[in-house]
Amino acid sequence: MSAEPVSATTAAAASPRPEDERLPIGRSFTYGLQHVLTMYGGIIAVPLIVGAAAGLNTQETASLVTACLFVSGLATILQSVGVKFIGSRLPLVQGVSFTAVATITAILSDGKLTDVFGAIIVASTIGFFAATFFSKILRLFPPVVTGVVITAIGMTLIPVAANWAMGGDESAPGYGSFANIMLALGTLAIIMLFSKVGVATLSRLSILIGLVIGTIIASVLGLADFSEVGAGNPISVPMPFAFGLPTFDIAAIISMSIVIVVIMTETTADIIAVGEVIETPVDSRRIADGLRADMLSSALAPVFNSFTQSAFAQNVG
Repeated sequence: MSAEPVSATTAAAASPRPEDERLPIGRSFTYGLQHVLTMYGGIIAVPLIVGAAAGLNTQETASLVTACLFVSGLATILQSVGVKFIGSRLPLVQGVSFTAVATITAILSDGKLTDVFGAIIVASTIGFFAATFFSKILRLFPPVVTGVVITAIGMTLIPVAANWAMGGDESAPGYGSFANIMLALGTLAIIMLFSKVGVATLSRLSILIGLVIGTIIASVLGLADFSEVGAGNPISVPMPFAFGLPTFDIAAIISMSIVIVVIMTETTADIIAVGEVIETPVDSRRIADGLRADMLSSALAPVFNSFTQSAFAQNVG
């Protein structure tokens, strides 16, 4: 007697995709909170740096932080839940890409924030339509090449970090003081310590922990001002085009397009890494879907006053 054929539905139920597993609500909330804390430090750092480079006041910089958190949440849903042809449907957390910071500050040195938004919209749109092609030529970008690019980007941010360590405002009293420098070095030491403690949760939260402890120390020393903390709304939704309609500068668009290539490479690596961790197949089509989610969220981010989005490697860890 021949065996009955197994239906596609029965086969899917017998061997579900690992990424489709549903955890109990308690564990889902706990792991979700861990991911939020892991991503938080990286997300708020970008708008703080950009806000300072653009000469924004405290309230305007706070609106940038709000926008970046808001868009990162939407981008994460798009990437992990996905729709047809958009989204890898993998447990990836999206956030504001630090890769673009050097280019953004360079644009701001000769232009304005609306030039940055315009460049991101055009470059990300190009990246969206190039996603399928890019997913097939990834082998042309080995780690040694992308590693050099990312290292160079990090080195260009050293002057920004040095200025912040001195006090952030050359006209302010105490700029470059011993107290400012030691507080910066102490915060760096705290971050490095927690990144090497051997506890995965603490190491992934090292930046956020360093910010919190450093701020507490600054408060004790009288170097922190919290007078405007309660001035803003506890819950806020970013207003579209709060800084004006985007403007389009050719040089800014070209430089941002180069950044987009690096971001797409980073996101591709994260998609592959997550696939290996959870033991699910990742092919060029899935990578292309993930890149389209990356680029679509990046192209729409400036509407809500945010910046380029990418998969966060620290959350993959």
